[in-house]
Amino acid sequence: MRLQDKSAIITGGAGNLGLAAARRFVAEGARVLLVDINEQQLRRAAASIGSEHVGTFVADVTSSQAVQGYAGHAADRYGKIDIFFNNAGIEGPNAPVTEFPEDAFDRVMQVNVKGVFLGMKYVAPHLKDGASVIITSSIAGLMASGGFTAYTTSKHAVIGIMRDTAVDLAPRRIRVNTVHPGFVNSDMLLRILRRQQPGIPDETLLQQFGQNTKLGRCITPEEIAHMVTFLASDESRMVTGQTFVVDAGTLL
Repeated sequence: MRLQDKSAIITGGAGNLGLAAARRFVAEGARVLLVDINEQQLRRAAASIGSEHVGTFVADVTSSQAVQGYAGHAADRYGKIDIFFNNAGIEGPNAPVTEFPEDAFDRVMQVNVKGVFLGMKYVAPHLKDGASVIITSSIAGLMASGGFTAYTTSKHAVIGIMRDTAVDLAPRRIRVNTVHPGFVNSDMLLRILRRQQPGIPDETLLQQFGQNTKLGRCITPEEIAHMVTFLASDESRMVTGQTFVVDAGTLL
């Protein structure tokens, strides 16, 4: 198994991408700590995996104290950490920049940028030499669509965090990369589509929207987890500071 006896932290662990990665990590032999702010969803996520190798920790990734809490708990539970999937994020509202709420902009930046920064700051001391960090960005970190000022800004920003920390951690052979999902069949995408086209069944929304990709459909969370697993595994041990796009050809 590709992750046999490795330990991992996954933030945003109750969300679609975090849960899909957790299932894959466990299937590949890893022990996983799921971190999320929503305790009820977190418990359901862990229960759905059904493995003794999954633990949970409730934390707000924007809080230094909470981030130090989950990092320390993981280290106490597993010793040094092999994999950090720095994944928690929110989309925020969509509106033209002149109408975009300041408080919503601040909240998205707190979760998507500060949360990633705090994770790097406080988890890095607990990582094994040779560990892997994967940060979730988005194709929105490589393009713009209009109406998503905060989300687009945040997903560009985490590329900067990735590149700078890849340099900082290289002497310890810790690699840091970003993964850039396209249009994923997820709760986040459905929230956006429902706001834009209310009253249309979810299946129809996803089918219609998926036709915008070159490969003709939305991506599953499991397909993002395939890339995350590669980056978590020793197969990527000489890859760092890079952006990995899984977008069904959207950016072509």
